[in-house]
Amino acid sequence: MASYNRVILIGNLTRDPDLRYTPSGMPVCEIGLAVNDRRRTPEGEWVEEATFIDVTLWAKQAETCSQFLTKGAPVLIEGRLKLDQWEQEGQKRSKLRVVGERMQMLGGRANGGNNGPRPGRDESEAYGSYDSSYTPAPRQQQPGPQPPADDIPF
Repeated sequence: MASYNRVILIGNLTRDPDLRYTPSGMPVCEIGLAVNDRRRTPEGEWVEEATFIDVTLWAKQAETCSQFLTKGAPVLIEGRLKLDQWEQEGQKRSKLRVVGERMQMLGGRANGGNNGPRPGRDESEAYGSYDSSYTPAPRQQQPGPQPPADDIPF
C-alpha cells in the first residue's frame, strides 16, 4: 500500500523562534504556527478559528528562521507530519508536529517577514560573508535536436 505524508501551511509565528544545536552541532529551530480558518455558522455568522501547530526546522532553514523571523511573522511551511510519543508521570503522551522541509518567508519589512537581522544581532552574522572560493558547478545542457548540416536557416 502506498502512503503520502505532505503538509503545506501558511500562518503566523506565535512566538520568537527557539534555535538550539544538537550535540553534533546541527541547528534545530522550534516554532509555533497559528493557521487561521474562517467559516460561516448555520446562523450565517462568520467565525474565525485558529489552529496552533508546532514546527521543527533543521540545518540552514533553522538558522535562517531564527535570524530573520520574529513573533507574528507570516511564513509558509512545507513538510511532513510526525507523531512524538513519550511517557510522563506514568501516562503515555503524544503530540503531532510538522517537520519542516521547506520554509518561505512571506510579507515585507512592514509586517514582520524578511525584515533583516533580528535586533541586537550583528548584520554580518545575519547575512553571512561572501566566500570568494565558492564556484558553482557548470550547468549541464541537454542536447536538443540539431538541424542538418546542409540546412541554411534564412
